[in-house]
Amino acid sequence: MTTAWLVLAVGDARQHGGNDGYDDNPSEHYSWDSTVPNSGQIAAGDVIAVWDKQRLIGVSVIEDIETGEAEKARYSCPECSRADFKRRTRLTPACRCNQCGALFDEPVQRIEVVTTYRSVHAPQWKDGRGTLTGRQLRALCDSPNSQLSMRPARWEKLRAALEEAAGPGWPDPDQPGRGGWRPVRGGHRITRARTRVGQQEFRTQLLAEQGQNCALSGPAPAAALDAAHLYGFAEAEEHFEYGGLLLRSDLHRLFDRGQIAIRPDTGLVDVDPSLHGYPLYAQLHGQAPHAHLRPEHRSWLAVHWDEHRGQVEVSPGSDST
Repeated sequence: MTTAWLVLAVGDARQHGGNDGYDDNPSEHYSWDSTVPNSGQIAAGDVIAVWDKQRLIGVSVIEDIETGEAEKARYSCPECSRADFKRRTRLTPACRCNQCGALFDEPVQRIEVVTTYRSVHAPQWKDGRGTLTGRQLRALCDSPNSQLSMRPARWEKLRAALEEAAGPGWPDPDQPGRGGWRPVRGGHRITRARTRVGQQEFRTQLLAEQGQNCALSGPAPAAALDAAHLYGFAEAEEHFEYGGLLLRSDLHRLFDRGQIAIRPDTGLVDVDPSLHGYPLYAQLHGQAPHAHLRPEHRSWLAVHWDEHRGQVEVSPGSDST
């Protein structure tokens, strides 16, 4: 199933007390950074639905995500050090903390290095004004009561709501965004990039423990195997013992997107129905992993299942829904 992301863009107002906002142009790109919850979950091929709290602005398919690194000013309450405060335009003091109630004119500022993200989604953009209200969009999210600026939803549900409101013709994640080939700018550019400290050592240890074997598909050349974390490394920033498995590169990406997982009730590989048309992946569905899974692996894999598939009651050996 394709993931859709409901992302908030309200011009200069898309900021909270703790930052200086972002440079959005909804029909072409959307910007965020690693301080935003779900920042590393969005991927090329996902649907992006931009709204302004009151209504849908438009929908598209992400063709690419440009990443970089930048210094960012973060602001916090001088009393409780939380970033949850409101800047007031007509009252003094100019700021009020939503957590402790403190009033102050100037917040505490600190500078930190963040990863920046910018979606490229102009080719399939379709204006959605006049279709769905903010209330309808919230109800379509995986967590309707979420207050996050980037919220996951299922594209199938969102598309059905859009077609009911305005008919067919919405972006198609399975089709190229451009009507044909056009020249693509080449060359190189120099950027600053974040590197995972200890990643090579982590991979070396996994190869020593597990050999040249993909945990899901079996023997594979070492060059085709990734050291896959079973949890969000961007949040944990730690290489936990028995917190990773060797996965073939393509299976690693599908695992990170939740399209391939391990069922906690059966311990078998579960392939999302959207991949069943591809024999290479369909043949893995319902099979036992090739790797020996320790209790620690199973604990991480159960969390991964809950994050991507949700808690469902199933009988052993049954197909996923």
